[in-house]
Amino acid sequence: MSLSAAPSRPIDWLVSPALVDYPTALATMEARVEAIRAGTAAELIWLVEHPPLYTAGTSAAAEELLSPDRFPVYDAGRGGRFTYHGPGQRVVYVMLDLTRDERDLRAFVCKLEKWMIAALARFNVKGEMRDGRVGVWVVRNDGGPMPREDKIGAIGVRVRRWVTFHGLSLNVEPDLTHFDGIVPCGISQHGVTSLVDLGLPVTMADVDVALAETFEEIFGLSPTR
Repeated sequence: MSLSAAPSRPIDWLVSPALVDYPTALATMEARVEAIRAGTAAELIWLVEHPPLYTAGTSAAAEELLSPDRFPVYDAGRGGRFTYHGPGQRVVYVMLDLTRDERDLRAFVCKLEKWMIAALARFNVKGEMRDGRVGVWVVRNDGGPMPREDKIGAIGVRVRRWVTFHGLSLNVEPDLTHFDGIVPCGISQHGVTSLVDLGLPVTMADVDVALAETFEEIFGLSPTR
């Protein structure tokens, strides 16, 4: 059965209004994943913001942490390398049971990318995927000799007994200088951007609406909000 074929699948949609510290987020996800596997809790889409921090994925290289004393650094346990989280960035933790799908992690990551791209399109921003570079990119032509590509959304996931956790982050209006303390996702040839950096007066609430409206388009599921 595919995700889009599920007729009545209870999925919770939760938005945390205050900043969530990272250890609390990790503990919450761990507990929820176990409950989903046990059948005692519904799947969950959890939208949060974090205080400024860096996280290290399982492929993180020590030399890519350029400013180790700038913000707290956490071992995330997800795939990927170093990333930054902070105010003005929408982090979405996606806890779905892939046993109700085709158990295809690559297809799941592709859906996360397509989800961000669909949400960005609501603001007339063309997000793009790139082979060999997980995440979502925008091409910018600022009048220089060559267009440049900046990353606007990152993805890092983990799966335990086919239940997903961690997820994606979308830059709405974070302090982009905070990314200077790491080599984001191990990629130094490209920069980072945000919706506001692109000149769009978009709020977090606007982004949440776009994410909610496009989730069903991509996943074929209707969370309870």
